[in-house]
Amino acid sequence: MSQDSKVKTTESSPPAPSKARKGLPVLDPSGDYYYWWLNTMVFPVMYNLIIVVCRACFPDLQHSYLVVWFVLDYTSDLLYLLDIGVHFHTGFLEQGILVVDKGMIASRYVRTWSFLLDLASLVPTDAAYVRLGPHIPMLRLNRFLRVPRLFEAFDRTETRTAYPNAFRIAKLMLYIFVVIHWNSCLYFALSRYLGFGRDAWVYPDPAQPGFERLRRQYLYSFYFSTLILTTVGDTPLPAREEEYLFMVGDFLLAVMGFATIMGSMSSVIYNMNTADAAFYPDHALVKKYMKLQHVNRRLERRVIDWYQHLQINKKMTNEVAILQHLPERLRAEVAVSVHLSTLSRVQIFQNCEASLLEELVLKLQPQTYSPGEYVCRKGDIGREMYIIREGQLAVVADDGVTQYAVLGAGLYFGEISIINIKGNMSGNRRTANIKSLGYSDLFCLSKEDLREVLSEYPQAQAVMEEKGREILLKMNKLDVNAEAAEIALQEATESRLKGLDQQLDDLQTKFARLLAELESSALKIAYRIERLEWQTREWPMPEDMAEADDEAEPGEGTSKDGEGKAVQEGPSAI
Repeated sequence: MSQDSKVKTTESSPPAPSKARKGLPVLDPSGDYYYWWLNTMVFPVMYNLIIVVCRACFPDLQHSYLVVWFVLDYTSDLLYLLDIGVHFHTGFLEQGILVVDKGMIASRYVRTWSFLLDLASLVPTDAAYVRLGPHIPMLRLNRFLRVPRLFEAFDRTETRTAYPNAFRIAKLMLYIFVVIHWNSCLYFALSRYLGFGRDAWVYPDPAQPGFERLRRQYLYSFYFSTLILTTVGDTPLPAREEEYLFMVGDFLLAVMGFATIMGSMSSVIYNMNTADAAFYPDHALVKKYMKLQHVNRRLERRVIDWYQHLQINKKMTNEVAILQHLPERLRAEVAVSVHLSTLSRVQIFQNCEASLLEELVLKLQPQTYSPGEYVCRKGDIGREMYIIREGQLAVVADDGVTQYAVLGAGLYFGEISIINIKGNMSGNRRTANIKSLGYSDLFCLSKEDLREVLSEYPQAQAVMEEKGREILLKMNKLDVNAEAAEIALQEATESRLKGLDQQLDDLQTKFARLLAELESSALKIAYRIERLEWQTREWPMPEDMAEADDEAEPGEGTSKDGEGKAVQEGPSAI
């Protein structure tokens, strides 16, 4: 093999799973350890976003707790540094395979914008404390460059939490708090620049009783910013250009924030309504239909109670539609984990192949019956079987009152009717009345779904039919003579079918021979026609024959050749 072909083969083949070097383990970006590290990074990022600006705008806060700030600052810097190390030990997917080679991980990471931002966020700008003094926290503004890590942590949490809509609302409230916090810090800094107490708009003079306390300063600024950004009003009118510019900027920010809040809340409400519509059937259309069709009040009340029962008890009737976007294998695994234990209780399904049960689980249809509602009546054609998931059902007489037996959770009925067993004396019809005593949750498996699945598992079909015959024998509902007659009839039918298949094969063979002979005859005829065409091309044309007659000297119809002999021409020569 040439070198070029080797290179092409290497490029087209998927990368082999790389082995991690010795040392710290490589993290899976979709794993739990990486997720909890992202949640840990939320604290240093939020600390820098909230505290650094507050310390820069409220000097008393910076001076009062200087040692605490130094400890927290360099603790967050240490976490920032460790986060870079985590990046160097976080794998990535290439053609669907997790790459754990640290050399490839490092090479990929250093070529991204994330690496440049991470380095810029750790530039030791606070080294300027040596010359400018330790009371200038604005030197640490480059720590804000780690904000993308915060957004990544929020996105991961939103996909993992069981309450994504509540998390979105909490995240929105956090963003609103940060915006108002920053605005209150800027307001206090602007008031200090313009002069405290110079007019009614700025922060009052700290010399006044109560306004010199740090807590009062922050709460007053936060309250003032909240009034502006919520456009509530009741704020003093600005008196100077700087105050007007600040108010205009806040109003524009408030308009944008209001639109963002409304859009986010609308999205959350829409998602909640969509989730409810996906989980529970829409009862508004049914209610409107019953109103237009003048359904009697009693029946309408039963329908409304059924919908109310589903909504209150969080019961679903459309599991297939909910799981439809999952891959088939993953959908099967989810359904198996939920319903396989219920299906395995059915006697005819015991000891069946696991793959067969997995396919049957996907065919189960959950159904809920109201109190007093009949699941089936005696004499009905059995087209499905039922497995009781929850609730109680009674086998009742024709009067609907007398109870013969009570069926509870885990039991099943109607399984014989969905299997075509020869000699079944009930003829696939229901032999009893089944009525729900309360609200009952059942699983329904139709005959068509079972037949579709069993078509791929003939051995399992034979085993299930045998189990069904055993059950019918115990119930004295299997006619052995009729079964033998049906078997004989089936064997005779199969024999006739084999004979017809043999005759059909013979006819096909004869037909193929006739086609071959027809093709051979057609080829021969075409060949003969072609030979005749070539022969007719050598014949003289009528014009040439007329000229030859005019030039004939010996006599009519004769001419001399090169040796002087007379040659007869014309049609007779032909």
